[in-house]
Amino acid sequence: MSEMKLAVLGAAGRMGQTLARAIAATEGCVLAAGIEAKGSPAVGRDLGEVAGLGTLGIPITDDPLPVFAEVHGVLDFTTPKATVAFAGLAAQARIVDVIGTTGLSADDQAKIEAAARHAAIVKAGNMSLGVNLLAGLTERVARTLGPEFDIEILELHHRHKRDAPSGTALLLGQAAASGRNIALKDHSARARNGDVGPRREGDIGFAALRGGDVVGEHKVIFAGPGERIELAHIATDRGIFAQGAIRAALWARGQGPGLYSMHDVIGL
Repeated sequence: MSEMKLAVLGAAGRMGQTLARAIAATEGCVLAAGIEAKGSPAVGRDLGEVAGLGTLGIPITDDPLPVFAEVHGVLDFTTPKATVAFAGLAAQARIVDVIGTTGLSADDQAKIEAAARHAAIVKAGNMSLGVNLLAGLTERVARTLGPEFDIEILELHHRHKRDAPSGTALLLGQAAASGRNIALKDHSARARNGDVGPRREGDIGFAALRGGDVVGEHKVIFAGPGERIELAHIATDRGIFAQGAIRAALWARGQGPGLYSMHDVIGL
């Protein structure tokens, strides 16, 4: 099979630049294009120069149509509105779409699921191998321990992150809920302020911290009578998310249309 031609969406952002460098360093794929929003000062600039790779002769564009017609897949860590639109284009072009965007609404999710009827889409709140292994452990521990163990999820990210709880925290919350065989939406405590009364049994609590340049830290706490179990993951390099996204794209190239997760990619 020929090398997989990949386009980076949101190419001038921190994650976009990281993705571009990772693609360039990965065997089996080639950096083919970069897309930015209309009005971005990066439009027209060389993708390689923006990503610190030197001149590649690939100008960043704000017109996705010709790009989607030429590449085998796209990597998308942009914004919910843009991600939904790009998923629709991926469905039309029948190409792989790897989505790492967080903060998606239920309506956004429904539109992505519709697009997945025509394209192989891999969507995950976190693309790292370690985090997805953590999610698997979280589900197993939640299934093993009884309801006398309260579940709390703590996450810390850099000051620029806009959505809370993080997509990874929600991924872990969903894993815990699956282990307990409950619906996360009915057992989620995301805000505590003032006199909120005793903790409701069965809730999965979330706490979001923001500051500095933290790439990402997540902890799942199982607090029971007389003992506490803590599972944690600390990311120190944004490159782990890029490597996971590329692995997902290469895997998805051999799949039929559908909505997949990183659990599918790594065989959990």
